[in-house]
Amino acid sequence: MPPESPRYRPGIGWLVRRLPTRAIQAASYLQAFVLSGVVTVLAVRAYLKATDYPQLGGGGLHIAHVLWGGLLLAVGLGIPLVFLGGGARTGGAIVGGIGFGLFIDEVGKFVTTGTDYFYAPAAAIIYVAFALLVLLTQAVRGRTGRSRLTPAERTANALDVVLSGLPAGLTDRRRIAVLRLVQGTGPATETAMAHLLDAVPHREPPPVRVWQRAADRARRLAAWAAGRRWLVWPVVVYLVVEPVLTVVAVVLDGVTGHLDQEREWGAVLGVSATALITAVLGLWAAWLLRRNRAEAFRLFKLALLVDLLFGQVFNFTVNQFGAVSAVALDLALLGVVTAEHRRLRRAEDR
Repeated sequence: MPPESPRYRPGIGWLVRRLPTRAIQAASYLQAFVLSGVVTVLAVRAYLKATDYPQLGGGGLHIAHVLWGGLLLAVGLGIPLVFLGGGARTGGAIVGGIGFGLFIDEVGKFVTTGTDYFYAPAAAIIYVAFALLVLLTQAVRGRTGRSRLTPAERTANALDVVLSGLPAGLTDRRRIAVLRLVQGTGPATETAMAHLLDAVPHREPPPVRVWQRAADRARRLAAWAAGRRWLVWPVVVYLVVEPVLTVVAVVLDGVTGHLDQEREWGAVLGVSATALITAVLGLWAAWLLRRNRAEAFRLFKLALLVDLLFGQVFNFTVNQFGAVSAVALDLALLGVVTAEHRRLRRAEDR
């Protein structure tokens, strides 16, 4: 293996040779798992609230949906064990994600002595679980890109794509992806892969599905929003004003006595502390806007990440699943701020 390869530094080769081969699509499978789990939790909560929390069972029995979650987790694990190819892994990730969503939705019953489904911090626990999975997905994405894989790993992934194309065949797009994977692995490997592709049947691309059209529109909308300079200033104003107003509101509630009725004092203090930190970061960033815009937007981005990773945990405890809208707004603002920060960094590097 080439000495410059990150996985083959001197002294750790014995360990590396025993590690499993990394899948280039690993982050996509994890993303499917997370998204299906999040959708499942929100759908279950919405359904139970709309139907006044019915129970399946009778005569002293109650079949909790955590049991269905365990069953679907087993099915999700079994699909890629039985079937070959990326389609089986994606299907297993989606089914497993639904099972995980059903399982984690009932976490309140298993962290309280009274098996309390409505335990207030349960929403925060669910949020933390999915936040950690998102961080894991991003970490995996950073380590399984084409440039991070060794030639042997890229060849193994290319062979996996080719084998998954039997007997249905491979589209032109998949064939090009295979050839790009083995590019630079050596003339012998590239030639052998080209001959192997010749033996695989050709398949026409499937019709574009509704969800693919929706995802494409969402990506185009995000790109359009990121390119609108006028959109940046309302975001900046919101990032400065909103946490300040949150801190002021908590202080006023304390003065007027409204906080005396609050049961989750720890969560309220957490929300207040996070709002104070994000307010300081936002004001600091606003002060830097005229002097160093790139640094200012780095601080705005940091303020949003602090709110997403810490503040929203307490927010879910206080407001339960009503905090979902706040998370969605934070993610949208993070997209705009990140795009502007990247643009400023590129301008500085020129």
